[in-house]
Amino acid sequence: MNDSAIQFARTLVEAARAAAGKPVIRTFFDEPTFTATHVVHDPATRRAAIIDSVQDFDQAAGRTSHGSADALVAYVREQDLTIDWLLETHAHADHLSDAPYLKQQLGGALVIGREIVTVQNVFADVFNEPASFKRDGSQFDRLMGDGEVFALGNLGAIALHVPGHTPACLAYVIGDAVFVGDTLFMPDYGSARADFPGGDARTLYRSVRRLMQMPDETRVFLCHDYKAAGRDTFVWETTIGAERADNVHVHDGISEDEFVAMREARDKTLGMPRLILPSIQVNIRAGHLPEPDDNGVSYLKLPLNLL
Repeated sequence: MNDSAIQFARTLVEAARAAAGKPVIRTFFDEPTFTATHVVHDPATRRAAIIDSVQDFDQAAGRTSHGSADALVAYVREQDLTIDWLLETHAHADHLSDAPYLKQQLGGALVIGREIVTVQNVFADVFNEPASFKRDGSQFDRLMGDGEVFALGNLGAIALHVPGHTPACLAYVIGDAVFVGDTLFMPDYGSARADFPGGDARTLYRSVRRLMQMPDETRVFLCHDYKAAGRDTFVWETTIGAERADNVHVHDGISEDEFVAMREARDKTLGMPRLILPSIQVNIRAGHLPEPDDNGVSYLKLPLNLL
């Protein structure tokens, strides 16, 4: 990983705070999948990004719909925003992305980390995808790597590669905020699991500690919240300082070996996410459903006795 990327990210945060150039962030929480989708915009130019969208999916009926995405569309139009970016932090295992529908409605370039090709190669074998399924990430508009700089209106932004939960995880720093995907949860809930194919607890620890080099005041926006024991409300925003001080899994003072032992033991007790099989099939396709069969219907596969 590129240490200069963190230095640049720190500079972005500090410059945004000094110039009061903070992005405006509106979060939409999907309780069925416990997912926080963030609409981020530059108040000066009203250029915007949508991070980690949700496609509604009734698994029992096998039906998809766009109610969650339509709420984003209504907000974007009400606020007169222009969508430049549809950012995915990784190929999610707990919800289907609705980025293609949002692109159709609002525009924007669909982005994910370069290592999505690793995820595609693993799961294309799991689902025995046909030869027509491309394993090169070309379903997305842009693949970003560590330290790749972009802009949101007048706000500087940078992608940070934070693998461990999956090989392709990216965090996006925009102004004074960082969007960490599943790398971290709220301080009272801890960290993401690291037992999916290509995941690794030791790598996750190093990614988290890298993020914690950001200024303490950096706003941190999460992809999920599950309400830790004793907390009655969903929360998706914290700070780097709070994570460093209080994260129950990986606060300052927790060694790499201690974290790995905890994370690996905890992961052994966790079941498969409810929507992992449909989600992965859709999300490695950038949110598109599989190509329809000759009857015009798309089908999702259920591999038996494999995982």
